[in-house]
Amino acid sequence: MRTGTCACRAVRYEVTGELTAVTFCHCSKCRRWHGHVGAYTAVDRSGFRLVEQRGLKWYAETQTVRRGFCGECGSSLLWDEQGESKMSICAGTMDAPTGLQPKAHIYVGSKGDYYPLVDDGLRQYHEFK
Repeated sequence: MRTGTCACRAVRYEVTGELTAVTFCHCSKCRRWHGHVGAYTAVDRSGFRLVEQRGLKWYAETQTVRRGFCGECGSSLLWDEQGESKMSICAGTMDAPTGLQPKAHIYVGSKGDYYPLVDDGLRQYHEFK
């Protein structure tokens, strides 16, 4: 079992399933949400459980996508798409050691103009694949 939390601990979760490798999202929405690149892992919904949710708030990005954050400290926590089998988790909210590995960069075609995209050997997708 792995655990994670927001900065003030008003939202805490447990993960019992296998986590995906981390995808780095460079789209403008993620950059605005995180203040820079988004880094996400995901787990089957059955392997995700909220332990404390008093601070959890949801922002409806679209009719089918919502982003979970802490209303007390502002930490970005979750990305939830209706109909998907997995819950996406902001990788930086997981308690160490995470055991996570990087997978790919997505939406590099819309990355910010203030940073270079370093060739780290990961797959890079201009759009989401």
